[in-house]
Amino acid sequence: MTWRSFVAMGDSFTEGLSDAYPDGSYRGWADLVAARLAVDYGPDFGYANLAIRGRLLNQIVDEQLEPTLAMHPDLVSFAGGGNDVLRPRVDPHALVARMDPMVAELRAAGADVILFRFADVTAHLPGQRIMSPRAAVLNDGATMLGEKYGAYVIDLFGDDKFHHPHMWAPDRLHLSAAGHRRVAAHVLNALGVGIEEEWMLVPPAPEPTPWLLARGADVRWAREHLVPWMGRHLLGHSSGDSVTAKRPALAPIE
Repeated sequence: MTWRSFVAMGDSFTEGLSDAYPDGSYRGWADLVAARLAVDYGPDFGYANLAIRGRLLNQIVDEQLEPTLAMHPDLVSFAGGGNDVLRPRVDPHALVARMDPMVAELRAAGADVILFRFADVTAHLPGQRIMSPRAAVLNDGATMLGEKYGAYVIDLFGDDKFHHPHMWAPDRLHLSAAGHRRVAAHVLNALGVGIEEEWMLVPPAPEPTPWLLARGADVRWAREHLVPWMGRHLLGHSSGDSVTAKRPALAPIE
């Protein structure tokens, strides 16, 4: 396949949290994939990233689909629904139903589409018994849509290396730099593009943390990450309220 342009749609997973450039902005797996594709397809390769942290699936579709179609990209990635799964009330089947016509429209426009089966982030968070079944419906929906429309489906859930704590940032919700590199490697492998082999390397699993130290880490995590998150949502705010897309238009990779 020859792709001359790539548009990434989504939320914080695709924006690149928490994989920071030296200037504090975020890189993430999509930037890594775009940079690798640009090596093969030359200086005219265009990349846009419309993803914004905190966006719910309906917001992603409503805000990002039309601009994506207007750019007429050859390749589009879509990752969404993770923020919905964390909400107190959500119908995961409705999320899949919302994605269906979007994927159909992208494919009808001639774009190849990348979808994701997400790694099990719920294992690190409270409320796992509620969130895990929702995430499973979302992942099964990605598989179904991939088969229905001929999209690429990246199975992160099936990669047990994402159980390694090194793959996650301290907030336990976003990927670390190593996690983003591994996602990029999975995407590039699915596209049939050569990868940097070290992106797939994972250090040995650490020894289990003693119970008392683990509980102390849980308390610190709740104070630093969970409580602020709950406070924002109780007020109806989002971490992405004042954030704009980092690459709103197709442009060459510098």
